Amino acid sequence: MSVTTLLAISLGAILTNNFIFAQFLGICPFLGVSKKSDTAIGMGLAVTFVMGIASAVCFGVNKLLVALGLGYMQTVAFILVIAGLVQFIEMFLKKSMPSLYTALGVYLPLITTNCAVLGVVLLNVQNDYNFIASVVYGITGGLGFLLAIYLFSTIRERVQFADYPKCFEGFPIALITAGLIALAFMGFSGLQVWPV
Repeated sequence: MSVTTLLAISLGAILTNNFIFAQFLGICPFLGVSKKSDTAIGMGLAVTFVMGIASAVCFGVNKLLVALGLGYMQTVAFILVIAGLVQFIEMFLKKSMPSLYTALGVYLPLITTNCAVLGVVLLNVQNDYNFIASVVYGITGGLGFLLAIYLFSTIRERVQFADYPKCFEGFPIALITAGLIALAFMGFSGLQVWPV
């Protein structure tokens, strides 16, 4: 694949086809861990790492399954690979960064069932990406998730001190904020980097 194709895949994963704002994948940790910027960055980095590694590992797993005639087992095999990777990250964070491990709490194991991680792997297969394109799409998809959750967390920190009607307190104002950010990201959908 050419460099321009990889750049187009990267920009698409971060801006136009952002997993949170355009494809609505990974909403659970997005809403749950975005109350503070430091935990949002930690979750975003963990998801980026898992997406990148899962894209690389699942590329090989998919090739093996197709060669064996077991293509119908892709989803099950991908979920098992992702679960193993998340367990590895959980053990690593518990040993090396216990404060981040406790801050992420229950949302760290939820990366296993995070549909954004499974979505990136399935989209790699659906789009018939080669190994490099799969890894680039996985990493930049994770960076798009990181961008989305960080932006949302900074806005949520400021909204805490804002004056808004009592009926919007808590979760409703978070949903309205997420919707407004998603509308802003829709502006990237008409973006054309190179004229055709």
